[in-house]
Amino acid sequence: MFKKIIIWSPRILAIAFILFLSLFALDVFNEYEGWFIVVPLLIHLLPALILLSLTIVAFRFDLIGMLGFISFSIFYILLVGFSQIFMIILAPAVIISLLFLLSWFYKKKRG
Repeated sequence: MFKKIIIWSPRILAIAFILFLSLFALDVFNEYEGWFIVVPLLIHLLPALILLSLTIVAFRFDLIGMLGFISFSIFYILLVGFSQIFMIILAPAVIISLLFLLSWFYKKKRG
């Protein structure tokens, strides 16, 4: 039971985090209409799509997930700066990264 929680928690939380990030793309529908919505929507969904592809790879390779989510966190800090309001996006990414690291340690220890 504990093994399943350690292995599956970063993957499930990563998918939930990606869905949370995707919600921010919905503001495009207020500003654009028709086919003019496609490019802005893809631009708003780009971080979520990158993290989704990273999560798919991380299902097999835990270290890739850890490196990817911590890289996303560092890039996010460099891009927007550090503020308490941005911890809503930063904290889950760091937690998911640490959970992928824990999952990797557990798999390495168990063989």
